[in-house]
Amino acid sequence: MQYHRLLGALAALTVSLSAPTQAEDFPSKPMTVIVPFPAGGGSDAVARLLSAKVSETLKQPLIVDNRPGANGSLGAAGFVQAKPDGYTLMVASIGVFAINPALYDNLRYDPAKQFEPISLAVRTPNVLVTHPSFPANSVAEFIAYLKKNPNAVTFASSGSGSSDHLTTALFWNRTQTNGVHTPYKGGAPAVTDLVAGHVQAGFLNLGNVAPQIKAGRLKLLAIAGDVRVPGFPETPTMAEAGVDGMAVYSWQAVATLKGVPTEVKAKLEAAFVAAAQQPDVRHKFDELGFETVGSSSADFAAYLATELARWKQVVTAAKITVD
Repeated sequence: MQYHRLLGALAALTVSLSAPTQAEDFPSKPMTVIVPFPAGGGSDAVARLLSAKVSETLKQPLIVDNRPGANGSLGAAGFVQAKPDGYTLMVASIGVFAINPALYDNLRYDPAKQFEPISLAVRTPNVLVTHPSFPANSVAEFIAYLKKNPNAVTFASSGSGSSDHLTTALFWNRTQTNGVHTPYKGGAPAVTDLVAGHVQAGFLNLGNVAPQIKAGRLKLLAIAGDVRVPGFPETPTMAEAGVDGMAVYSWQAVATLKGVPTEVKAKLEAAFVAAAQQPDVRHKFDELGFETVGSSSADFAAYLATELARWKQVVTAAKITVD
C-alpha cells in the first residue's frame, strides 16, 4: 500500500514540475491560426499581418489555415475540436464571435464556453450612407422621411445576418421606423448597387464605402460608432445626431481555447497585443480601413460578453432568421 502511495506521490510531483516547464518552453513547435473565411478577406488580412509579427516574437511559424463556409461556422466548429494547448488559435470577425450564436440554433461551437479571448485586434464602424439623390441630408431628415414613407426605403447589406443587416434592424428599433432589407452576397455588390441607385441606403462598413464617399458617389449621414472618425471629422456620430445605442463596429479578434495554461495564454496575449501596436502593422491596418485596438484579453472578454448579449437581443426583437 505504501509503495502505491509513493508511486502516486511521485507521479503528482512529476506533473507539477513538468507543467511550468511546458509553459516556459511554449511554443516549441509551429502554431495554427484558423481563419474561417476565404483568403483575401478582412479576417485573413488581419491574421496574416499579426501572425508574421507574432512568429518573430515567439520564434515559431504561425500557419494560417483558411476554412471557409457557413458564415464562418465551419471553421469555428473545427477550431473547438483542437487541444487547448495554445498551439491552435483563431482570427475571426464579429459574425463568428458574437452574431452567429444569436442566428443559429444548432451551432457547433459556443464562444462563451469554448473560446479563450486573447485580443480584440481591430475595428471599423458601420456608417449610414445613402445614394446622393436621396432627399435627406441629416439623420433627422432621414428618420422623418422613413416615417412618412413606411416600408419604402431599401437598405442594402452584405448579407442576411451580417453586422450591417443587424445595424439596420437596431436602427429601425431605436427610431421606430422600418424599410426594406436588401441582402447581397458580400459588401462589394451591396456598395455597387447603392452607388448605381438600385438601393437607397445602408449601414455599411466604413472601409468598404470610404472611397465612394470621398468621390461623391455616396452621401455620408452619420457614423455608427462611439467617436467621430479622422477621415470625416465633420460627420456626427449617431448619438450626436440624436439616436442612442447605435455604436456598432465590425471587428476582428484573436482567440484560443478554454483550458489553455495560464502562462501560455499570457505569452500569446503579450505577443498579439505587441504585434498590433507595431507601426508598420498599424499603418497597414489603416490602409485596410481598420482602427487598431490591440486590447488585453480581459477587455476583450468583457466586450465579447456584451456583444453576445446585445446581438441576441437584436435578433430576437427583430425576429431575424437566416436560411
